[in-house]
Amino acid sequence: MSLNDLFGHHLIFVGGKGGVGKTTTAAAIALAAAEGGRTCLLVSTDPAHSLGDIFDTTIGDVQTPLVDGVIGLEIDPDAEAARHIQTVKDHMKGLVHPRLYDEIDRQLDLASYAPGASEAALLERVAELMGDDGSRFDLVIFDTAPSGHTVRLLSLPEIMGAWTDGLLRHRERSSRLGSALKNLGGGRVKGDDLSMIDSAQDHPDDSMGARLNEVLQTRRRKFLVARDKLLDTTTTAFLLVVNPDKLSILESRKIVGLLGRFKMDVSAVVVNRVLPDNADISGGFFEARREQEQAYCREIDDAFSEIPRVVVPLLSRDVHGLEPLRELGRRLAEGWIQ
Repeated sequence: MSLNDLFGHHLIFVGGKGGVGKTTTAAAIALAAAEGGRTCLLVSTDPAHSLGDIFDTTIGDVQTPLVDGVIGLEIDPDAEAARHIQTVKDHMKGLVHPRLYDEIDRQLDLASYAPGASEAALLERVAELMGDDGSRFDLVIFDTAPSGHTVRLLSLPEIMGAWTDGLLRHRERSSRLGSALKNLGGGRVKGDDLSMIDSAQDHPDDSMGARLNEVLQTRRRKFLVARDKLLDTTTTAFLLVVNPDKLSILESRKIVGLLGRFKMDVSAVVVNRVLPDNADISGGFFEARREQEQAYCREIDDAFSEIPRVVVPLLSRDVHGLEPLRELGRRLAEGWIQ
């Protein structure tokens, strides 16, 4: 494994415990790729965005040029949820009687506050960037949220697929029940407010069912494509950033185990912010820190012995601006342990 091997993938997810240096690592990879002639979309999915700060510019929820070859994007989960809810409203209002529009607005406005609504909307945006929206770039690099969010991001496609299947089965059962009632002479009451979708007689029944089915199937296909790409090791690489400290190691072990449950392997580990060999550590305090750090580095070697690794030293200054990013990129290109 090397940095060039990572560049052979179209999608790179950079994850790990909060605060380990995911954003600077993702930015350095994007800059190195761009200076090698590749085009990159660098996406931050962490609600506490710092990508713009590193490049000393404002990015926000719009694709923004950062340097030649690198476009930045900071996804706003709340804004994505609001857009997602509005899209659902528009679809639903095309399927029901106009007298139900206020009820749809009320119900879906409440749904926007439900647990997981922002994450589901975030996943849909990420799925779009993994598909057609990111296809014009050589690389799409995701600076992901802390590890718990990352694992849910990877598991949600299957969850959403199951949810969509459930809706389609419910629609099919409702259609069969409606047909049975008609055959029994019961029929349905036109505009019955309690029946919602099944009561909408403004459109022919077959047309309404086909439209609902197409909406759900389109959404389902989007998530299935995203899941397939996540599991394709030739397309997607997952880079785990870890610091030489106990909590970071423990969290990273959990990430490797959880990703394994979803049949996704960690492609490489970046051991970040290691004291350089030539650092002046005279004095008892620094000697104790170096001794502890070396013990943690040995623990990292043992814990991730089957995963390619690269050690990145602690730099003498903050990673802010292009030159420190270039230096970090050079470090990432050297010293890989297979």
